[in-house]
Amino acid sequence: MKTIGLLGGMTCESSVEYYRLINDGARNKLGGIHSAQSIMFSVDFGEIHPEMEMERWDLVLDRLVTGALSVQRGGADFLVICTNTMHKLADEIAGNIEIPILNIIDVTADVIKARGFKSVGLLGTRFTMTQDFYKNRLLEKHGIDTLIPSDKDVSYIHQVIMEELTVGVISPKSKKGYWEVINKLQDQGAEGVILGCTEIPLLVKQDEGNIPLFDTTLLHAQAAVDLALGEM
Repeated sequence: MKTIGLLGGMTCESSVEYYRLINDGARNKLGGIHSAQSIMFSVDFGEIHPEMEMERWDLVLDRLVTGALSVQRGGADFLVICTNTMHKLADEIAGNIEIPILNIIDVTADVIKARGFKSVGLLGTRFTMTQDFYKNRLLEKHGIDTLIPSDKDVSYIHQVIMEELTVGVISPKSKKGYWEVINKLQDQGAEGVILGCTEIPLLVKQDEGNIPLFDTTLLHAQAAVDLALGEM
């Protein structure tokens, strides 16, 4: 089994899910009391978030490279960045380390393509929804078109993530609001919707609606287990 390197803390809520899902996945595949070999470096998101809001991605990159190098020195065979937004910096991080990165966008795109979908909606932080790194990779590398919510809905989705989900608050009101945005994307032609923030699956569940949802946290964790076990 390869050792999975986890760059976490963005936020701790989703990092807990990554650890649980990865170890559940390893146990399901191997049986008994097996678990995954892994090492995590967890950053302090309270220090990173203000730098994100100021668009000081150079400072964010420095922190993440430090964490990635720590994971590499700890013996990881590959790196899992436990957040969608920070894949904005994935190529820059990759240029500073020697182990490969398992990219969450590619993992998600592979599942979308397996369903035969060509157009999907995208929910995430404001950075993920409005900047080019996510939707351009989906289109240019995978041929998938991305639908983004309205400016008002982008602000709402981002606010709920930052003020509620990052601190473990799960609100029925916010769940209802998220589904209203998802339904709008479906009306605009989305064949499915990417839950492109690793905290969103804590709020929105597949069995609550009638459009396919792509849980990036689960898909990324499953792919990490498969890679660790030599199955991809």
